[in-house]
Amino acid sequence: MAFRRGLLAALAVGALIGGSAGCGADDVHEGKGGATASPVGTVLHGTDGEGRHYRDVDPKGAPRVAVEVRPDSGDGWDIRLTVRHFRFSDAGVSPVAVAGRGVARLSLDGRSVTWLRVTAYRLPATLVPRGTHHVTARLYADDRTLWAVHGKPVESTAAITSSGTERTPGPGHP
Repeated sequence: MAFRRGLLAALAVGALIGGSAGCGADDVHEGKGGATASPVGTVLHGTDGEGRHYRDVDPKGAPRVAVEVRPDSGDGWDIRLTVRHFRFSDAGVSPVAVAGRGVARLSLDGRSVTWLRVTAYRLPATLVPRGTHHVTARLYADDRTLWAVHGKPVESTAAITSSGTERTPGPGHP
């Protein structure tokens, strides 16, 4: 009888040790602040223009972003992001996808401007020549996969028109 209890106790301890030792990147972990990092959505074969895979999630509770651009008091542009079901991660977090967390990538006419961990940014006028342009904010997980719903990126685009000064030819140039 004592042998049986000892064997059962050993098996129970082995299961506990083996269970925690067997946790890999695909298992649930308790993170800082009680956040649970676990596999999120489905990583698709499709990628953005820089080769980052889409991470498709259920539309219910999916991250959302809206972008608003206004001229600032100087020559630049104030950009404000409004996010839902999304929190910006602190710098230095583990590169693991966690539901509703990550960073935003800001681009102007398809060219990357910056990665954001906040909802506000000042776009310098020097980056926005005269004419109409498109500012896009896309949401990425911390592993740099692009949040997507039904295979489409979670993003928002706003058009801006800059009436900056035209360049005038210098002396000796027509």
